[in-house]
Amino acid sequence: MIRFILNEKTIATDLPPGMVMLDFIRYHQHLTGTKIGCREGDCGACTILVGEIANGEMHYQSMTSCLMPIGNAAGKHIVSIEGINFADSLNPIQQAMADEGATQCGFCTPGFVMSLAGYCLSNNDATVISSIDGNICRCTGYKPIERATEKIASIMKERTLRQAQYEDAITYATRKKILPEYFSTIKEKLVLIRREALQNQSSELKNFLVGGGTDLYVQQHATITNADIRFVFDHPELNGISKEGNRCILGSSVTVSDLKVSPIINEAFPDFQQVAKLISSTPIRNMATIAGNFINASPIGDFTIFFLALDAQLILSDGNSKRELPLRKLYKGYKALDKKPEEHIEQIWFELPEKNHYFHFEKVSKRTHLDIASVNSAIHLKMTGDSIEQANLSAGGVGPVPMFLQKTSDFLRGKKISDEIITEVIEIMKTEISPISDARGSKEYKILLLGQLIKAHFLNADF
Repeated sequence: MIRFILNEKTIATDLPPGMVMLDFIRYHQHLTGTKIGCREGDCGACTILVGEIANGEMHYQSMTSCLMPIGNAAGKHIVSIEGINFADSLNPIQQAMADEGATQCGFCTPGFVMSLAGYCLSNNDATVISSIDGNICRCTGYKPIERATEKIASIMKERTLRQAQYEDAITYATRKKILPEYFSTIKEKLVLIRREALQNQSSELKNFLVGGGTDLYVQQHATITNADIRFVFDHPELNGISKEGNRCILGSSVTVSDLKVSPIINEAFPDFQQVAKLISSTPIRNMATIAGNFINASPIGDFTIFFLALDAQLILSDGNSKRELPLRKLYKGYKALDKKPEEHIEQIWFELPEKNHYFHFEKVSKRTHLDIASVNSAIHLKMTGDSIEQANLSAGGVGPVPMFLQKTSDFLRGKKISDEIITEVIEIMKTEISPISDARGSKEYKILLLGQLIKAHFLNADF
């Protein structure tokens, strides 16, 4: 049985754990405020809030219910649009949307409201606009929505720094009647549910493992809905970010949002917040796992390209034995991996950049946000004075797999950067890649674009 809380109701269900939360909410609980849109996590119409206990406190994130299996809801608080309603009035978020004319057909509105509710419940420094980066509206032209978000931001500004020290976001939101009072009782209820869930949780890891499912559900929805699956999104042995010496170790179920709030990552990569903004949207970043990005083997996987340049190493396990494999050797061909069916990624590790290192990531897509790359690239250089001691250059969208450009990287060793060297680098790069023309650009465009991204790597360097 999968146990969780849906709004104010405790749920115990034996439905297939691969069923997505969107279908459970609408067809089994008959809560139709959560809308069916793209079923790919792009439009945000099905956005819900997912709350869980982390470090002894309730923590809420927005997620797209069309991609969230109910197996990943165990021991959590799931909130649909009905769960933030007041009986006799609109809440301030809904009121702001109404007052500013921020809705026309209304189909997308519940998703916007839920994302904004997530902003009101967050304790991080995200802006109100960034909280709706995963929501699309085809009617209003966005300006009325922006005006509504400004009203919500002004309400939250009243929660001063002093208040934040003694009053968490949930207490503030319920006291100010932004959200219903029952939110303040959820933690105690989840403690009991989580305790029972942990007692009944199997330690067996099945062959078909799913992390966040943000791409797998798009590709294989019918297959995994009823498959014999183990969801590892919350598996304690596959989570966490730690540092041992100069080595950063990631659990395979670490999400992009986990990376965003990690002091280890932000210290090592000062521009990481800007990099993360280029990748997907807030709800997807809250769900998407790094190992899932690797195993999906997309030729344009953003974090695959990021970690290829860091020469990341994978610890693969079949449950009995383990082996270490460089990420760059995982890809044998299009969607073909050097991985046995019974193996899963247990850990990822890489050496953190030091003071004499330079790391940079670039991505170009048709939209700046919430879009897949046409071409992406990352570079990691170890410098000795003004000479390159070691170079790692990766690129996506220019071949059948995420590419580590070995020849180009080797050429850079021992070189001092100059316009002539960069020109030679680009020419060598052209001998390693094999892009094709597709919806994201022609072959010629992608070759030219990667050359421009390589120039951008060096233009942004401070050596």
